[in-house]
Amino acid sequence: MQKPRAAAEFVRFLRTETTGGMILLAATAVALVWANSPLGEIYRTVRDFHLGPHFLHLNLSIGDWAKDGLLALFFFVAGLELKRELVVGELSRFKQAVLPVVAAIGGMIVPALVALGIAWGTPGIDRGWAIPVATDIAFALGVLALTGSNLPSSARVFLLSLAVVDDLGAILVIAVLFTSHFNLIAAAVAAAALALYAWLQHRRVRTAWLYVPLAAVTWIAVHTAGIHATIAGVALGLLTRVRPDSGEEETPAIRLEHRLQPWSAAVAVPLFALFAAGIELDAKSLTDVFTTALPLAVLIGLVVGKTVGILGASALAVASGIAERPRGTGWRDLVGLSLLGGVGFTVSLLISELALTGEASERAKAAVLLASAIASLGGAGLLIHRNKVHAARED
Repeated sequence: MQKPRAAAEFVRFLRTETTGGMILLAATAVALVWANSPLGEIYRTVRDFHLGPHFLHLNLSIGDWAKDGLLALFFFVAGLELKRELVVGELSRFKQAVLPVVAAIGGMIVPALVALGIAWGTPGIDRGWAIPVATDIAFALGVLALTGSNLPSSARVFLLSLAVVDDLGAILVIAVLFTSHFNLIAAAVAAAALALYAWLQHRRVRTAWLYVPLAAVTWIAVHTAGIHATIAGVALGLLTRVRPDSGEEETPAIRLEHRLQPWSAAVAVPLFALFAAGIELDAKSLTDVFTTALPLAVLIGLVVGKTVGILGASALAVASGIAERPRGTGWRDLVGLSLLGGVGFTVSLLISELALTGEASERAKAAVLLASAIASLGGAGLLIHRNKVHAARED
């Protein structure tokens, strides 16, 4: 019964992320319209307004609270899903796991190399190369839901698994590349809190009265240690128990996904987008994306690098015999799915804010938005055609 239950949970996760993708698009549109309207100054005032205690460096702007706090919830849910997929889901079977994992790795390495090749020597590329390595789960799945209803379910499994592994890679990049300082005492507190969380999970303790304060302590300690606070979310997610005990209807991971994923998909990520995507767009800023090395590197890295990296790595894995192509999914389907991998959005916007400052950050975010639009429209066009082909076969 474990595998069918895992499949059912996968479908539920997919549907929630798809709905979240629609809300994310709406939030992005609101941010762009608001920031470029006569009320734009109000937008920037709200985004930059600081609140919170100065103790432990928690007097943050609204934008930073969205980036460091709300996205921690998103990464916690991503950690839960990754842990479940690795232990009892699609990624627990070697042949099925290899392809999206290899594809995700190719989809990170090639865009980074493309970005470095285009903008080598440009100020900011030493950290900006990381911007095009990410794939946005909610946005990509939202496009797939709208355009690929007749595609085999294996196509959706491939895209979601790829995006989850991709996000884990992006999290590792954030942890290594964007640790500006390191507070050993705070890191020790974070490690102790994580160890206590794992022990409570092992002892089958279920009360939220322990876990909520413990999660808060972990987040504050990680933030104070100088590590990006979203790392606390994924670490807690990966430590959550996913295998059911005898007679247990819901494991902690399933229970937490049911309760928190709607909040992550419909509130946390859209609010982050609302305060991250509100860049000023005019003819000059759009021209700069195509004439300035760093934003151009981000744009081509996402649109071209992601497609080539995901599709090329997939082809090599299948040709070498270490992986199997998703059942019922053709290579033309995989071209469209690979192009959707270039929808970087949420995590790419986050890395843009972490890697760059001022005008360079705004240009990079404009490149991320343009690349995500190009990748989503291109992928949608290909998948609409493939959707008709699959529908005709079913008839």
